[in-house]
Amino acid sequence: MKVHEYQAKALLREFGVPVPEGGVATTPAEARAVAARLGGKVVVKAQVHAGGRGKAGGIKLGDDAAAAEAAARQILGMRLKTPQTPPEGIQVRSVLVEEASAIERELYLSITLDRARATHVVMASQAGGMEIEEVAARTPEKILREWTHPALGLGAWQARRLAFGLGLAGDPFKQGVGLIRSLFALYLGKDCSLAEINPLVVTRDGRVLALDAKLNFDDSALSRHTEITALRDIHEEDPLDVEASKHSLNYIKLDGNVGCMVNGAGLAMATMDIIKLAGGEPANFLDVGGGASPAQIENAFRILSSDAAVKAVFINVFGGILRCDRLAEGVIAAVKTLGLRLPVVVRMEGTNVELGKKMLAESGLQLATADDMGEGARKVVALAREAA
Repeated sequence: MKVHEYQAKALLREFGVPVPEGGVATTPAEARAVAARLGGKVVVKAQVHAGGRGKAGGIKLGDDAAAAEAAARQILGMRLKTPQTPPEGIQVRSVLVEEASAIERELYLSITLDRARATHVVMASQAGGMEIEEVAARTPEKILREWTHPALGLGAWQARRLAFGLGLAGDPFKQGVGLIRSLFALYLGKDCSLAEINPLVVTRDGRVLALDAKLNFDDSALSRHTEITALRDIHEEDPLDVEASKHSLNYIKLDGNVGCMVNGAGLAMATMDIIKLAGGEPANFLDVGGGASPAQIENAFRILSSDAAVKAVFINVFGGILRCDRLAEGVIAAVKTLGLRLPVVVRMEGTNVELGKKMLAESGLQLATADDMGEGARKVVALAREAA
């Protein structure tokens, strides 16, 4: 789950990470009021779940409250298009109005999970304000890394080494060490999957501030963070993703035309691979889970059929917790209820598989079956091509 910059900065402030003073606004008048309260120059920033806002016209400077109001009027309601948004862009519904900072240096700081080492990694770089992926590809030596201990966390000596590596000295060095440790406390305390500050700045008067902030949270941990769940903005998410989450379905939209319905993330990955091997392209990742009910299967079909790109559906299920006869019952009911016209290929194996196949065969519906994954993939790819 992602949150907006102003929400992320509120959490940073809660954990003692210094951020510029500011406030959120949903109308030009509100932006003017925030700017008047701050006094002096301000920055008006579009609040969307995407980077690259400045280049797309989503960040503007204002010398006073009137300028802030004018900037907000330009930004609010616009469809912001960046490399990280859908092609049609994202509508801006709010802006963050902040005091402008006199920047001396721009740095980079982030924390995420290093899956290869099975622990958290803190990354820092003097190349702040740039796309860190580009820095990593072209000049990887500019990125400093400190891996944390699974039990002991981030050591004070590691925070000091990162601060030294960022070129901080004197009071900014002390501030930097404290900021790094505070960010790590936030990262752990709120079950983040990513905590990123880009840029982390040193101002001309010697302050170290998080000028921008991005926080992503582990969806599996949200049940113990109702305060984070309350920050969710469904306008920033794909409507089908939102619909799937309502029914406890794991759904990710992709660019192909073969809809995939599976039970289990590993099987989902294998299914997408074998569709590509057969010459097709998966349209989604949709995991109904081990104990899917007929209602969940119907909802999964509804989500798949709502995607105009889907031309055929491949159901690939191992009947363990979800028995094959229960799957067949759900598929038959869903196709009849929804009046589904998409071609459907079913490959299932496991508990009560023969009963499940019999139920499909006697349903009177045009459902193709397959005995193995390869056969199923070839069939569904051919059907998708015909339908297209």
